[in-house]
Amino acid sequence: MSTNTTSSTDSSTDPSTDSPTDPSTGSSAESSTASRAVAPEAGIRPARLIHNEATTEIPVHLLFRDDPDPAPVPLRPAVVARRQGPGERPGERPAARRPVNARPRPVPSVDPELRERPARVLPGAAGVAAGLCGVAGCAATSWWAGLVPPLAAQALGLPAYAGAGLGPAQWAAYTAAGVLGMFGFGGLARGRTGRAWVLGLFGRYRGTVRRTGLMWVNPLLLRRRVDVRLRHWRSEPMPAADGNGVALRAVTLVVWRVRDTVKATLGVEDHETYLRECVEAALARVPVEPLGTVRSSADVAGDTLTRLVAADAAPVGLEVFSVRPVRVEYAPEVAAAMHRRRIAALDAAQRASVLTSVVDSVEDTVTRLTMRGLVELDDYERKVLVKDLTVAFCAGRGDTGA
Repeated sequence: MSTNTTSSTDSSTDPSTDSPTDPSTGSSAESSTASRAVAPEAGIRPARLIHNEATTEIPVHLLFRDDPDPAPVPLRPAVVARRQGPGERPGERPAARRPVNARPRPVPSVDPELRERPARVLPGAAGVAAGLCGVAGCAATSWWAGLVPPLAAQALGLPAYAGAGLGPAQWAAYTAAGVLGMFGFGGLARGRTGRAWVLGLFGRYRGTVRRTGLMWVNPLLLRRRVDVRLRHWRSEPMPAADGNGVALRAVTLVVWRVRDTVKATLGVEDHETYLRECVEAALARVPVEPLGTVRSSADVAGDTLTRLVAADAAPVGLEVFSVRPVRVEYAPEVAAAMHRRRIAALDAAQRASVLTSVVDSVEDTVTRLTMRGLVELDDYERKVLVKDLTVAFCAGRGDTGA
């Protein structure tokens, strides 16, 4: 054994010497000499086939060692770590990241001059007095012109007067009295609780009237009635989708009111249509789950819808308090498939609960029998008992459920 070790070591260091005899096959060194005959010159090592890797020659005696007790080699725990990036090496400053500025969603805006302000109105008594003065002026002008019948003059206690006739002065008095009467009675208005008027003159905003009772408003002003009460609107079925993108139809209940009358009336063409479209746009962005599945998801969807619709409706003077889905159903094109899927899921859940209860009952029965020493079971008998009890409990629960 020592002779083979020495010869193999020498052959590994001197390429010109003959290789030793193989201990397992007993072949001579002539085979190695013949294999080296292909080299162009004796003593020159053939070129390596792998140029980018370093090769090491292993002595033959090391390949056939037969150690009875291999010496243990202490190994360190191998730690697989990822490659450190820039800024993670010790002593290196982290690279500064560019702040990513998210583009904010454009918010609708209206004319900044459209701000609600109170309009100037007079009490209703002033209008009534002006109207009565106009009527009295017309009657006096008629008496002055001599157009009052004698019987009426006697009934009213007017002095007898022949009359000056209808001249320019009389016509001017008639005109003034008539205009005063029309302005007096024509400007009378009745304000109601929860209603307001937006006044405009020749296309210009002149103020908002929120007063109640009898009042006098300039009859030349254009009046637009606005409902400022707390209102609720139940929408028609609108298209929506759940978290998986399944098409739904959702009916929402919106509680809202007009906060700024001038923006709601003059800032948008129709504030009710605008609110409806805002709700529809919010439903397209927020996933809605069918009612009765997860209560928390319905609350989260309602809060998100309320926040989005309130943000979109605030610039036009609308105040939204809540947007809640009151009915959510699958779209007609997927209703049948989703109904079958839901029934299958409920059936699977029911089967899982029944199986869990059966397994618990079997385990409790076997444990009590063995712990109290009522029976002594080996592995085979235990398996048979568990099988029989499982079949019995499953059959019994199936009959009860039927």
